[in-house]
Amino acid sequence: MALVKNAIHQGDCIELLDQVEPGSVDLVFADPPFNIGYSYDVYHDRQPPEAYLDWSRDWMTGVSKVLKPDGTFWLAIGDDYAADLKVIAQRETGFFARSWVIWYYTFGVNCKRKFSRSHTHLFHFVKDPDQFTFNAEDPLIRVPSARQLVYGDKRANSKGRLPDDTWILRPQDLPEGFQPGDDTWYYARVAGTFKERAGFHGCQMPEQLLGRILRVCSNPGETVLDPFSGSGSTSIVAKKLGREWLGFELSEEYAEQSRTRLDRVNVDDPLDGPADPLASSPATRDGVRLAADGKRVLNKKSKQSTKAS
Repeated sequence: MALVKNAIHQGDCIELLDQVEPGSVDLVFADPPFNIGYSYDVYHDRQPPEAYLDWSRDWMTGVSKVLKPDGTFWLAIGDDYAADLKVIAQRETGFFARSWVIWYYTFGVNCKRKFSRSHTHLFHFVKDPDQFTFNAEDPLIRVPSARQLVYGDKRANSKGRLPDDTWILRPQDLPEGFQPGDDTWYYARVAGTFKERAGFHGCQMPEQLLGRILRVCSNPGETVLDPFSGSGSTSIVAKKLGREWLGFELSEEYAEQSRTRLDRVNVDDPLDGPADPLASSPATRDGVRLAADGKRVLNKKSKQSTKAS
């Protein structure tokens, strides 16, 4: 018996994937544990490397089974196993890579003996390299082109262009040097002080980032599956955007909390977080700085804003 849609199902994702009707899902977004020792309430995130790769191979095989022939698979993964999982997806599970996006964020993880973590890999895979959903004309996906913004060229496509590659600096320090539509995507992590923070899960995905993926790789009424539901954000975005959804979560507590979050949202509700990623980055030249003595000092423009309010 196939699992009921529009529900968060508690249990092991590999076992639950076996209960999904083969070839019935349009889009899978997976943000699995990175095997870096993160503290979850149930899952142990420090497996021997080979055990972790075997487990990854098993659940990705399940993803391939449930996807439609023209289905799409997005995988979020950290540096430690990005190369391994990309090879498994392409060489062993039969997926074709369409895009390799870098999600860049502030509030990165501070490291002592390596460069600090400030990005996650987002792999965009398809089952069929010729038949898949990619809503390139969606105005919420396209971004203004240089011909429009810089040159004022009348020949420019009025709908804008698709995102492309770029190298970026810190966007809050050089906003004019960063375009939010590039395929190095800037979205702040959902920090503890953010209004959209659910509070019960430390790895909450930004809704605007998920919204971009769901809009470009699925259509209203189609089915979106997240095998590592966590805080439930993928299902929430799917519900808001009018998609069918399925979520799998190992933790009973996370699953129950996610269901509560889902009950509070409706179709066509706006996505949480700013649509323009730069709006979520701190304007350091206008904000708070530290003086030489370590005390917090408001910069001039911030003082004026505080006084005016």
